[in-house]
Parts: sequence; C-alpha cells; structure tokens
Amino acid sequence: MTHIATLRQIENVTHDTVRLDLTRPEGFRFTAGQAVDLSIQREGWRSEERPFTLTGSPDDPEWLEFIIKIYPDHDGVTRQIGQLTPGATLHLSAPWGAIRDAGPGLFVAGGAGVTPFVPILRARAEAGTLDGCHLVYANRGEADIILRRDWEAMAGLRTSFVVDEAHSDLPQGPIDAALLRRLLDAAPRRAYLCGPPGMMEALPPVLAELGLPEGALIAEDLS
Repeated sequence: MTHIATLRQIENVTHDTVRLDLTRPEGFRFTAGQAVDLSIQREGWRSEERPFTLTGSPDDPEWLEFIIKIYPDHDGVTRQIGQLTPGATLHLSAPWGAIRDAGPGLFVAGGAGVTPFVPILRARAEAGTLDGCHLVYANRGEADIILRRDWEAMAGLRTSFVVDEAHSDLPQGPIDAALLRRLLDAAPRRAYLCGPPGMMEALPPVLAELGLPEGALIAEDLS
C-alpha cells in the first residue's frame, strides 16, 4: 500500500544530513525502528524508491520525521531530497524492518545506520529507561556524528563515538573486537546493529566472540 505525505519542513542536522517533517497520512502506523521505501513525486524520480528509517515518534498523530544523509556529488535520490522545498509530495510504502525495541542493550551503528535507533532511544529517554543502553557509533569524522548533542544529553545513555580521523580525541575505528573490549564493561546481553555492508558482515561474529548470546542480535542492513 502506498501512502502520500507532504513535506512541511526541511532543515540541516549536520553538514550532509537533513531532517524532513512530513504530514502523517491517515491510517499510517509504524513501530520505532521501522523503515519505508520512499519516492519523490517529481518528473523522472517517481519510480526511484529508496529505504529510509522513520525517526519520529509512532505516537505523533500529525507528523512523520526522517533524518537522511545527502550525497550531493551523486545525482541520486538523496541529492533530490536535499533540494526539496515545503509542499513537495512524497510516496511512502507500508512500514517494514527487523529492528524493534527488545530491551536495553548495546546499540552499534555506522553513519546513517544510527537512524533506526533514534526513535527507540528517544522513547526510552522520555520514559527514563535508558539504564543498560550503550550506543557505540562510528563515523568518518566528528562533524559527521548525527544528533551528537542529543545523545550526550540523554540521561542514562552511555555513548562511545568512534571516528576514522586521526586528529580527533575520540577513539579511532574501525569497530572491532579489540575496540569493543576496551569500550564494554561486560559481555552484551543484547545487541542492535545497523550500518554499512562491511560493518554488517564483520560485527556479528565479533559480538558472538565477545559473549553475545545466540539469538540476541537484532540487525538491519539499510544499504
């Protein structure tokens, strides 16, 4: 089923990431962590669907939020999204996705892969149930960290930002067994994982090696 939404507002989150606020179509329901296939209703782009996570609250009756990384050097869907203005029409598929809030745990993200965790951790922050939640978030540089101030302001959330740039005071990536051993106090009881293909392939066996119980990994590849 296709849902029609209208862009209310677009604003920058980082130097290459934007937040979209859309009208919420009647009857549109989703759970925190889910995504949709989104297309722009613009000539030449209507059939170009791409997956993006819903980052707003499922309980908001009026608005949907998306946080989307823009690739301006490539003439693709995200570049077109970055050029949208209020009033633009977008089509959304029915929500889908494997990530859901199954309880406190280790949240491991790379780049825009943090977006499924946004509504989950926001809801826990509002409820005061972030104890036992640890966000390990990798990016190329500090300027690429999406919602850094929000994460740091969430009482009870432990954050570990990891970057590739050598001149930063933050831990250097990639996220591997050695780095996770330094960052974690104990073996994770539950883990959530979302990031680029290399991370999605490399980290499940690493987490198992660190003691993550079988069946305790909740993962999504949005690439």
